[in-house]
Amino acid sequence: MNQSRPARPHHKLTEDGRRVREVLTYSRRGSRFTPKQQQAWDAYAERYVIAEESVDRPGFTLAGQFATVRPLIIEIGCGVGEATAPLAAARSSYNVVGFEVWHPGVAETIGRLGELDVDNARMCSVDAVWSMEHLVGGGELAELWTFFPDPWHKKRHHKRRLVTPDFAALVASRLEAGGVWRLATDWADYAEQMVEVLDAEPALSGGVVDRWADRPVTRFERRGLAEGRAPVDLLYRKV
Repeated sequence: MNQSRPARPHHKLTEDGRRVREVLTYSRRGSRFTPKQQQAWDAYAERYVIAEESVDRPGFTLAGQFATVRPLIIEIGCGVGEATAPLAAARSSYNVVGFEVWHPGVAETIGRLGELDVDNARMCSVDAVWSMEHLVGGGELAELWTFFPDPWHKKRHHKRRLVTPDFAALVASRLEAGGVWRLATDWADYAEQMVEVLDAEPALSGGVVDRWADRPVTRFERRGLAEGRAPVDLLYRKV
């Protein structure tokens, strides 16, 4: 990867030193830890967390964050790790990097990883789209997981949704031949948009599939079901 990387989101400045206003797929929420989250952070951050500033250092690679080189899986938006930890634990032949900007969620996730003694997972709070572009090379990605991304359900916010034609093209360029992108959402209009966008990407093939049995049911999904929203799973493969 090219080590002369552009500024990350939140680090871009105008010529006169003002911060550039950017359209991002997320908003950074509060960072205060509960006592349990603080305990998890203190116990496991050194083992599992990729320091944000480290990605700017010459020679940084995601593969270099692991003791063993394995095929790479990325999850965008891990929440509190209810899916991340068990899925990573069950896939010891892969390295899993989870991107999550909500630090309390990262703390909970690494607590779960630590409880399972997972050694093939790392967490990073750098912008995931920037990271996909600048930290993952062409054909280096075995799988991408995007479970229940922020729906930005107000129409004026749709531009902030993760699944766009540009991002679909980026993902397709990073997946290895036959690599898969697994998605899930419980917002019907976002599911329709995902299908429309991903069907239009010539390097991807797939569509709506039965619920992925390996994906744990999270509290977020249970809440959506309680509110009458049915989850939709999609799978697209690099052709």
